[in-house]
Formats: sequence, structure tokens, C-alpha cells
Amino acid sequence: MPTTTIRLSEELKARVAAAARRAGTTPHGFILDAVAEKTAREEQRAAFDALAEARYAEIIASGKTLSWHEMRGYLEERLAGKPARRPTARKLAR
Repeated sequence: MPTTTIRLSEELKARVAAAARRAGTTPHGFILDAVAEKTAREEQRAAFDALAEARYAEIIASGKTLSWHEMRGYLEERLAGKPARRPTARKLAR
């Protein structure tokens, strides 16, 4: 496994060591977990952004969307366990 060096201030190094002790791990393990968590969070954000862009492109291409008022009503009915008619997409008003 390749090695990566990071330089921490003495203050941050002490904070990491204290946090690692509280978490019951080593500073090295704590840093690896922190890097993995941050990486996963960024990957999730990138996937969310890509999905949002794709959905927006679909709206632009079709010209159809749902109003928030209709969608919210539908979701509230479903949440309340009531039968709800799914709203239909309509052309955007311009």
C-alpha cells in the first residue's frame, strides 16, 4: 500500500489523538476513518448533483414537471395512509 504523508499542526495532532482515544482507536485508524468518511460524503454529493442535473435536463427536454403544491398534497395523503391519486406532469408555464 502506498504511503501518503500529511502534516498536522501540534494542536490538531493533539486533538486527533484525544478524539482517537475517546473513539477507542489509534490516531492512524482515526485519520483513516475520517478520510474514508469525507471521501464517501463527497462521492454521495457528486452522485446527488449528477442525479439533480439529469432530472433537470429531463424537465428541460420534456417541458413537463409537477407543482410542489400537488406533490406535497399527494405525499401528505400517502403519509396519512389515505388513498392518493398520483399527480401527473404538465408542461411548464412560461
